[in-house]
Amino acid sequence: MTTETENASAPADDAPHILVVDDDRRIRELLKRYLSDNGFRVTTAEHAAEARARLEGLSFDLIVLDVMMPGESGLDLTRDLRRTSAVPILMLTARGEASDRIDGLERGVDDYLAKPFEPRELLLRIGTILRRARAPGRQKHDEILLGPCRFNVTRGELWNGDTQVRLTTREIQLMRIFAANPGKPLSRLDLCDNEAAERSIDVQINRLRRKIESDPRNPLYLQTVRGEGYALMPD
Repeated sequence: MTTETENASAPADDAPHILVVDDDRRIRELLKRYLSDNGFRVTTAEHAAEARARLEGLSFDLIVLDVMMPGESGLDLTRDLRRTSAVPILMLTARGEASDRIDGLERGVDDYLAKPFEPRELLLRIGTILRRARAPGRQKHDEILLGPCRFNVTRGELWNGDTQVRLTTREIQLMRIFAANPGKPLSRLDLCDNEAAERSIDVQINRLRRKIESDPRNPLYLQTVRGEGYALMPD
């Protein structure tokens, strides 16, 4: 993989943010340098667990994900992410068989690029995916409307009109789970992965209501379903 720099200036603060996940350190460093030189903000992860840690604290416009990694594969990570996130994913793989590409697409991958690849082709594919993600139809699908508020699933951002409402990492996680299950009652156990977190769900829900509802004591959008849990009721 050769990397001819097309734009040596530092990426802008509002430039698209890409997460590169690959267990090969050389490829991670090459991709980070090349994409940064071409105007993207780039964060890297060595494996699926590290990718999850990055996703908990940061918002990304696209994930460049290797399919073959020790432990959890890129395909398995994709399937899990698609439960709560619509962030675009470009899969990198050494495999070339049609069946493998189809497997990735069925799990929610947006595009597939086989190694070795030309850096210029990677840029073109990234550009195509980002344009598609920003198209009116896709953007509408990625947003949940809650009266004057809207939640962008991909970016993990809550807006009240033109004002962004700050969400904690845990609140973003909860909103993504609710957004993936609109109108469906979710139990406390559905909303967390351990008993300790389960005990704090009610507190987290109350905090979210104060950010979403005009009257948190009589919620219209984040409702309590007696005997079942909570449900997000978008417009």
